[in-house]
Amino acid sequence: MQGNVRPETMERITTPELAQAFIDEQIAELRSQIGDKKVLLALSGGVDSSVVAALLIKAIGKQLVCVHVNHGLLRKGEPEQVIEVFRNQMDANLIYVDAVDRFLDKLAGVAEPEKKRKIIGKEFIDVFAEEAEKLEGIEFLGQGTIYPDILESQDGVKAHHNVGGLPEDLQFELVEPVKLLFKDEVRVVGKALGLPDNMVFRQPFPGPGLGVRCLGAITRDRLEAVRESDAILREEFANNGLEGKVWQYFTAIPDFKSVGVTDGKRTEGWPVILRAINTKDAMTATVEDVPFALLQHITQRITAEVPNVNRVLFDLTPKPCATIEWE
Repeated sequence: MQGNVRPETMERITTPELAQAFIDEQIAELRSQIGDKKVLLALSGGVDSSVVAALLIKAIGKQLVCVHVNHGLLRKGEPEQVIEVFRNQMDANLIYVDAVDRFLDKLAGVAEPEKKRKIIGKEFIDVFAEEAEKLEGIEFLGQGTIYPDILESQDGVKAHHNVGGLPEDLQFELVEPVKLLFKDEVRVVGKALGLPDNMVFRQPFPGPGLGVRCLGAITRDRLEAVRESDAILREEFANNGLEGKVWQYFTAIPDFKSVGVTDGKRTEGWPVILRAINTKDAMTATVEDVPFALLQHITQRITAEVPNVNRVLFDLTPKPCATIEWE
């Protein structure tokens, strides 16, 4: 599993048996690579980093130190959920870092998507370096990098915070046990590791978080509108039997307003873009056929409950020619 190129002879992991063989191989490689040192893991709580955490716990136990950074770009209720699952249920060594102001101050006024991604990536590394200095024996940085991250970064489609955002003078040796797997394979491995379904089949979430869904330069009020509209969308999909059926669904808000009418008066508000797609490997994607009545209901809720929003749009574009995320 060395290098950043997946061997042509590598069999896709589609069964529990193949997943277990992968797990056994990775545990041996991780123990050989890490020895008696400690690993600092960037734990977002998403599928990829959760599977890496479970692999490392099996391989090195308490030598793993998980760091969950609240950068202000997480979904509603997410930091609390991560703490509950990993600290209270999985008994992981978990450090919680509140860095909301730090990240948002760095991102203020930055509109270009790749610059945003690289600022977020650099700030992540800086936070981890600061946490590592407080500990002894940290020589490795664990990451939930998967193969589509590498392919898209190498092809210039987009820089991922865990690929394009890493500095050349990185002080840690990287530990990336799932970097040659596609998303569907990561889920199979997660199931084989015994992770709960609500973690394994959790909504995919980009490393830069809502930072690439608050399109253009991030403002705190628009960021909060993204967070609240996303929570409504996820709640309605769950209530209407689409949770688990649709691979990924989220909202995004561009940095412009349009004219609307509220209580008989002219207003200016942001549009909320709904995205709902299905895919197996994140390299191609189709658009979910969401019932029109449900779209109308979601629109009513978002425009009524989210301040400064007066339109809701539905993205009908597959990948290609669009990417899954807007930035």
